[in-house]
Amino acid sequence: MVQTTRGWTVVMEWLEARGQQPFTFQEEAWEQYLLGKSGMVNAPTGYGKTFSLFLAVIIAWINEHPNDFQRTAKNGLQLLWITPLRALAKDLGRAMQEVVDELGLAWQVGIRNGDTPTSMRTAQKKQMPEVLIITPESLHLLLGQKHYPSVFTHLQCVVTDEWHELLGTKRGVMVELALSRIKNLVRNNWSNDLRIWGISATIGNLEEALEVLLGHDAAHGVIVRALINKEIALKSILPDGIEELPWAGHLGIRLLDKAIPIIEQSRTTLIFTNTRSQAEIWYQEILRRYPDYAGAIALHHGSLDMELRIWVEDALHTGRLKAVVCTSSLDLGVDFRPVDTVIQVGSPKGVARFLQRAGRSGHQPGAVSKIFFLPTHSLELVEAAALKEAMEENFIESRPPVVLAYDVLLQYLMTLGISDGFYAHQIWQEVTSTFCFQDMTPEDWQWALSFLTTGGEALHSYDEFRKLERNGNFYACHSRQLALRHRLHIGAIVSDAMLKVKFITGGYVGVVEEYFLSRLSPGDAFSLGGHNLEFIMIKDMTALVRKSHAKKTIVPSWNGGRIPLSANLGKMLRKKFQEAIAGHATDPELIALQPLFALQAHLSHIPSAKELLIEKINTKDGHHLFVYPFEGRLVHQVMAALLAFRISMHHPITFSIAMNDYGFELLSDQPIPLNDDNVKALFSLQDLNTDLQRSINATEMARRKFRDIAVIAGLIFQGYPGRNKTNRHLQSSASLLFNVFRDYDPQSLLLRQAYNEAYFYQIEEARLRDMLGRIENHSIVITQPERLTPFCFPIKVDSLRENLTSEKLSDRIKKLQQQNFRPVDDKPSKPAKPTRAGTPRKLL
Repeated sequence: MVQTTRGWTVVMEWLEARGQQPFTFQEEAWEQYLLGKSGMVNAPTGYGKTFSLFLAVIIAWINEHPNDFQRTAKNGLQLLWITPLRALAKDLGRAMQEVVDELGLAWQVGIRNGDTPTSMRTAQKKQMPEVLIITPESLHLLLGQKHYPSVFTHLQCVVTDEWHELLGTKRGVMVELALSRIKNLVRNNWSNDLRIWGISATIGNLEEALEVLLGHDAAHGVIVRALINKEIALKSILPDGIEELPWAGHLGIRLLDKAIPIIEQSRTTLIFTNTRSQAEIWYQEILRRYPDYAGAIALHHGSLDMELRIWVEDALHTGRLKAVVCTSSLDLGVDFRPVDTVIQVGSPKGVARFLQRAGRSGHQPGAVSKIFFLPTHSLELVEAAALKEAMEENFIESRPPVVLAYDVLLQYLMTLGISDGFYAHQIWQEVTSTFCFQDMTPEDWQWALSFLTTGGEALHSYDEFRKLERNGNFYACHSRQLALRHRLHIGAIVSDAMLKVKFITGGYVGVVEEYFLSRLSPGDAFSLGGHNLEFIMIKDMTALVRKSHAKKTIVPSWNGGRIPLSANLGKMLRKKFQEAIAGHATDPELIALQPLFALQAHLSHIPSAKELLIEKINTKDGHHLFVYPFEGRLVHQVMAALLAFRISMHHPITFSIAMNDYGFELLSDQPIPLNDDNVKALFSLQDLNTDLQRSINATEMARRKFRDIAVIAGLIFQGYPGRNKTNRHLQSSASLLFNVFRDYDPQSLLLRQAYNEAYFYQIEEARLRDMLGRIENHSIVITQPERLTPFCFPIKVDSLRENLTSEKLSDRIKKLQQQNFRPVDDKPSKPAKPTRAGTPRKLL
């Protein structure tokens, strides 16, 4: 029995001295590890997932050195711990070193990421610590060093922390490739029994996540589940009055006064927002209304300076802060034990994200995670009710893995080429053992090798694209300049160009995206990190600023802020509307929304789970068509373009388009020819691919995706430190390359990848196809309200944002509300009579 081993006894005695005992799942993980297994640990936040694997490695070490485990030093790298965020490394390192010290081991815990000083990296190169906490990018930098195999001579285990965050991303593909190399090195060169483990929160495809992590070894992997029901107490903050005509854009600020008592009654509160700009606004508004909170609250998001973020994390850990306004930068597993309450401002748009944030509170075994849902508009209360039921049913989203990411593969092969070089047949075996590249053909592999050595059919005339030299079956890079340029951008997973913001007198504030700063003129004031700043100039890719006393400032609106509604949450939303129709609603959120539902039912209709609602409304702006699939804004954007195209094919007409997570709008200056007779055909799956190609300009979408692919693959050099190329320069270079591939190498894998990513990530073709299949088997209800309804009003407001006049948005909205709102008791117009197109067909 493994429980009787020396290591097991030592660790159990240490835990007992601390007044602790392991959970069943931790003991199961230790047993599986000692049996030589690889696998995945799945447990709620705050229940010791880290110790379930870290202590397993310690136990195994003591078992192998029962008499001198405390004296043996400089043992080489034993445990490689991969973490997705730098912010997690410091806290993990602190916790691990504390265990090592208390057990009396002569082990060192090291950290290696972009913030690690050069002197520390040099020291690690001479003598690796026993435990190394590393990011995926830094791991690839390690693989790009000369004689890198010697680093892994004594390696016993690799742990990938927060695997659910890396799964479905190109950073996850980087981990897959690195693991394939390390596994082969350890097993073939030193015959060590290398174990690979992942730590994951609950996701809908946990078994597939294990398969992605272990590749061809997944059949022998195990999943250790903590059968613990983490209690989550969700309560919605209800407004005093429900808006019968709700509109998005309040940012939740109007309910700030209801959030303050929650903060007061809690020891420490995290206030989660979905965007960095929203976090900045909330932080400023709290200080403006409640100046006594100065020094007791802080701001945390990914664009703030690293030192400030670390200070906030340390202050949270020691309980010095009353509240922190934050974004997803604090989603992951840093242990903030004083946090006992979370406030989610606005819908998180996904069940998994909501659970992750709820788990930040009550971060101890047995503690209740308290989370308050603060809506930014009335209809979001339906999402709160949907979230509550989804959590009860454990209806959590899956994270589909990335497949055939050729840009990451080209970067990886170049990384191996600048270190010790590689034998193609050996790396082929390793790469195709991964989940991502298991279906890669020999022809595609030869294309990749040819591309790196000759530039392929399109670029063979340019020396800079001949990166590797071939000697038989051996490939290596012998150009120092190409090697230097590649090392500068290993792990480059593209995002918008970020510029540092620095006081002209010295000291960094944070970073903002280039597109925002390009709109500022000298003297303009903006907010960042809680400071009011005056923009002076841009110099050497740095925005120079000074403190500003301006009362009104611009808040940076970082790109990518609009998170789309997940498919799972959309399904639950439709279910909640069904309950509202049937009068079976028991959720306090749905009960509070009865005035809104009553007005919607009076003016139009509330769709059931098996209905699609379409509203045709005429106003002075023109003829509106509102459609409500509840599938998220990305799907709605594509569906709106598709529907507009199909209508225009039979009747020449021009549309403008607006959308939100609940539905979309087509607006025209002439009547829209949609009725019971043609509506089913307009939402048909027939000729979908052809119509998509013609309606959304897939080539232009692929062109935009190609920019990111070209940078990752190393086709576009982003510049040396301090002299980075601008977004515009990168885009023009990528567009030129896109045209070259299209004209001279149409079979290019990178070109194929650009189209695939456009369809999968931007068009969400699979989800669109599922939605049309659902509509085909449901009823379509068409109403013709005489004025705007509660459901369509938020979409109408979104369209106003895109077409602002000199009239303020808020003034225009007030006018619209006054024009369209009449209490249900005042019934000068008859309720709209819905018509139904088709009846549901029985599924075979």
